[in-house]
Amino acid sequence: MLVYQDLLTGDELLSDSFPYKEVENGVLWEVQGKWVVQGAVDVNIGANPSAEGGCEDEGVDDQAVRVVDIVDTFRLQEQPAFDKKQFVTFMKRYIKNLTPKLEGETQEAFKKNIEAATKFLLQKIKDLQFFVGESMHDDGALVFAYYKEGSADPPFLYIAPGLKEIKC
Repeated sequence: MLVYQDLLTGDELLSDSFPYKEVENGVLWEVQGKWVVQGAVDVNIGANPSAEGGCEDEGVDDQAVRVVDIVDTFRLQEQPAFDKKQFVTFMKRYIKNLTPKLEGETQEAFKKNIEAATKFLLQKIKDLQFFVGESMHDDGALVFAYYKEGSADPPFLYIAPGLKEIKC
């Protein structure tokens, strides 16, 4: 299994269990999230509680919770929304911190394509949800989620050069 960590913080943000599609010349990865139910499991064992003198409120009081699989699996922490100015400020700092950590062709491709990827994200800024890794480090990568028209499940966008592949 492959796990992808934030190159700056070491937070686990993604794994190969979630296939990705490259967008914006490979600078961004789009990964489809899915709403899942955690917690209570309704098991029908064929018994009729009313015929057996049982009450409906007997038993364990489980609470089902709906979560997005990627957010739950990697313990992503949602952040307040950014306006355009805040987002540009964040991206400038992120690019400044990330660029020296990249090598050779990866660094050149990142420098060449990050501006277009940033513009792509800016076009969606009002629709984006922002997440950071578990450590909630200020200088770490942001993970972006949004909803496509007609879809109940959010795709997530990752800045691919900011991820380090680790074999588990």
